[in-house]
Formats: sequence, C-alpha cells, structure tokens
Amino acid sequence: MAGKFSRSWQIFKSSAAVLGENKKLLVFPLFSSVATLIVLATFVSGFYLLPGSGGATNASEYSSAELVMVFAMYLTLYFVAIFFNTALVASVARYLDGGEASVRYGIGAAWSRVGTIFGYAIIAATVGMLLKALEERLGFIGQIVVNLIGLAWTVSTFLVVPVLVHQNVGPIDAVKESALMLKKTWGENIIANAGMGLIFLLLYIPIFALVILGIAVAFGNVNTSNIGGANTMIGGSLLVISISALLLLGLTHAALQSIYGAALYRYASGDVGGSESRDFSSAVLDNAFGPKKK
Repeated sequence: MAGKFSRSWQIFKSSAAVLGENKKLLVFPLFSSVATLIVLATFVSGFYLLPGSGGATNASEYSSAELVMVFAMYLTLYFVAIFFNTALVASVARYLDGGEASVRYGIGAAWSRVGTIFGYAIIAATVGMLLKALEERLGFIGQIVVNLIGLAWTVSTFLVVPVLVHQNVGPIDAVKESALMLKKTWGENIIANAGMGLIFLLLYIPIFALVILGIAVAFGNVNTSNIGGANTMIGGSLLVISISALLLLGLTHAALQSIYGAALYRYASGDVGGSESRDFSSAVLDNAFGPKKK
C-alpha cells in the first residue's frame, strides 16, 4: 500500500508541475462549473413550471414530459463537462508536445470535435439515466450491484476524452478504445488511481472543518468576545476564506485529473516522447500503471 501511495504521489507532483507552469488551465474547470450551475438553475426552474410537476419522488413516477426534461438536463450537463474537459486535455497535449497551453486553442480544439462530444454525451446521459432508474427500482443489494456497474463504466471510459482529442473516431469507438487501453495498462495497479483522490480528501478535511467553525462562530455557537471581534464578522471571514479555498481546491482537483488522464493516454498509446520533455516520464507512469502481473 505504501508503494502505491508513493507512486500516486509522484504522479500527483508531475501533474501539479504541469498545472504550476500553466495556471490558465484552471479556466476550463471554472467555465465548466459556471456553465453547470447555469444549466442546473435553468432546468430546475423549467421542471417545476411543467403542469403537474414537482410531486414525483423518483424516475418511475415522472410523466413523459418530465422524463424528456430530465434526460435533456443529463445530456446538457454531460455535454458541458465533456466539452471543457476536452478543451483542457487538448491544451495539455499541446503543452506536452512542446507548445503553449492556450485557452483559445483548447476551446477551438473542443469545438472542432463538438459533434463527437455531443454523441458521447448522449451515450453517457443514457447510461447515467438507466443506472439511476435501476438504482431506484432495486433493493439494497441491487443498488450495490448498480453502483459497481457505474464504477466499471467510469473506469472503462476514463480515457475517452484523450482518445477524442488524439484520434479521429466516433464516440462508440472512443469508448471501446478507452476500455482497451485501460485493460492493457492498469491491471493490478488500478487502485493507484485513488491516490490522487486520497490526497485531495486529506486537503478537503481541514477546509471543511474551517467551514463548520465559521458557521459556528457566525451563529454564536463559539464565543469570540475575548479576542475583541464580533462573531458575525469573524465567522463570515472564516466562511469566505474556507469557501474560496474549497472552490480553488475543487478547480485544481478537476484540472489535475484531466492532466493525469492526458499523460496516462500517452503512456497507454506508447507516445511518451513529448511527456518526457514536459514533467512526465514514462518510468513514473509505468510504475503507477504497470501491466497486470501474471
């Protein structure tokens, strides 16, 4: 376990080095987050404006119009996420090839593949809705099985976006290629992918604690009179600082995952020359995602 964490830490540092040289990459997850909020606000408002809506508690109770709207929301949310992720990965790929990571270039690259991105968004939205519907209909054991299926889907499609960036293929072929590349490279070391998540979990915990402290102080559950400050002012300041830190950490986490995926694709495809000249080495990726041992 210590060895796996060590390898994950090496990949984390390499990804962070790329992001440190290209802080503008944070713009992509920021755009994605803002667009996601707009989409959610739009669809939630529209959903409750439908005649007779608002009473359903699960998908099986939705009317036809509600199901159409829910699917449209899923589709739009997936499209937004995939579009900006594609833009980020395209910029990272350009940087690893020795060029400049450009927001304009990334957006242009994603737009040039908008049809394929939309096609993959349809697939992802369909799978997402089906898994959600199954989870609501099945019992506890069935829900566990559905969650495992969802995890398998997430793992098998991990490299879809890098495939879309580097290869002129359709969405179905991109899913197949992603699954094939992961099958060849992850093997027994698939658990190493959780390393970055663990690192960020350790970073999130103290910030969440600061949020709770800020709320407690702001609402008078913690007396700060002895340090000469008003509860509301001190609690509000803590909340502003902690929430800002959460947002920045979330954007950083999303960006690093995409950078990590871009580098992993290079290793899986055998194209590591560029990545060796820009912060990543084939040795690091080989150690973290070696072939399954026989």
